[in-house]
Amino acid sequence: MNDLHYISATEALARFRRGDLSPVEVLDAVLARADEVEPDVNAFTEQMREEAYVAARESERRYRDRDAEIRPLEGVPLALKEEQPIAGRLIEEGSLLEQGVVADVTHPVVSRVVAAGAVVHARTTTPEFSCAPFTHSKLWGVTRNPWNTAFSPGGSSGGAGASLAAGTTVLATGSDIGGSIRIPSSLCGVVGFKAPFGRIPGLAPFNLDSYCADGPMGRSVADVARLQDVLAGPWAGDQASLRPTYHLGEVDDQVEGMRVALCVRLGDFPVEPVVEANTRAAADALRGAGVHVEEVELPWRREVILAAAWAHFGSIFGAFVDSIAGDDAELLMPYTRAFAARATAHGDTASRLAGLAAETEVYRPLGDLLDSHDALLCPTIGTEGLVAGDDYVDAVVRIDGGDHAWEDALMTIPFNVIGRVPVLSVPSGLASNGVPTGVQIVGRTYDDRTVFRLGAALERQQPRWGDATWRPTL
Repeated sequence: MNDLHYISATEALARFRRGDLSPVEVLDAVLARADEVEPDVNAFTEQMREEAYVAARESERRYRDRDAEIRPLEGVPLALKEEQPIAGRLIEEGSLLEQGVVADVTHPVVSRVVAAGAVVHARTTTPEFSCAPFTHSKLWGVTRNPWNTAFSPGGSSGGAGASLAAGTTVLATGSDIGGSIRIPSSLCGVVGFKAPFGRIPGLAPFNLDSYCADGPMGRSVADVARLQDVLAGPWAGDQASLRPTYHLGEVDDQVEGMRVALCVRLGDFPVEPVVEANTRAAADALRGAGVHVEEVELPWRREVILAAAWAHFGSIFGAFVDSIAGDDAELLMPYTRAFAARATAHGDTASRLAGLAAETEVYRPLGDLLDSHDALLCPTIGTEGLVAGDDYVDAVVRIDGGDHAWEDALMTIPFNVIGRVPVLSVPSGLASNGVPTGVQIVGRTYDDRTVFRLGAALERQQPRWGDATWRPTL
């Protein structure tokens, strides 16, 4: 196949087992694609080609040896978000303040994908300290969206999304504290999952933050489910990690008779007309799969949701940045300084107790809605895209004819405020600028399987990466 670099993990694993494709051949294709497009996309902080070929050849040997154990991701190329540390390797988090820092601990996500046989070949870019919905920094430069390089792939897992869309990896890991998996999944036209709090183990202190979740990204729902099963489960280093392990297994796409609530604006979030149209088309596609889709309104107010989020960030992020920056704040990115200042201001004026009360207020109407519906369908991000390289400190985002701050576009944030709901972001179409749009499928607390079933059904009705025409024109 001419576009072997766009093979799905699911197909690759099946062909590896049949013996008509080798892990080394897929790695060759992915790395050749990176040589071709990475100078324009800039999705990687580093490539680990020598180690990757050692791993791919070991996987190749295992497939030849009938007695060898075949692990769940055996031979599949995978890129890790740089924010997830690897002991003995750099952990710079996109910041000049952290340049040259070497990690002394390995994230459990890293350990699990390696143990599962994945071929780790690269680490992906983030904004500084993963604090923005776009991806650029003084340290690593500007990461661009393969669908339209004038635009950002989103953030903070922007390098992961860009790499998947460009065909320079097959699977990727991300993390999400305000939409950082789902925003780039939407803007890059790929699939990403924000797991409910505790499903995937993390490192202190953010493993105890109910807003925060590490998670899987890929080009198909089945691929993301496969990676999710590798990442999930308790870990001795994280007391918040849930037991027993929750396995998705093979995803069933039969959803006839399910009830889904469609909410286009989540109260009063601004939404571009094309985003709304693509969201409604996704709802119609689910209807075509036999789902009962009912349009609803939620009594949410954006100012309440964002106030809760900023109070939360104020209790964590402002102090974190201040402790690192010290007298060297001028080395920070402008967006980092602005984020930290705003978070600190909200932390000074809104108590943690008030923030917790607001989180409860946000959840209750959704909880009531999900008593009568299996899931909620809504847009992932309300805008058509964010300009690559813009710090959005003074700039506004135009949405449906109005000027907005960037956080007004992030329809992901409510589901971090109520972090125990599973959320799958899947592609919904393209905007006029060629940048993809996405929808979120939000499930009941800890009901991961339902959102994957609905995502698989939507993917069956609206094939994206399974259709060779759904490709960026890099």
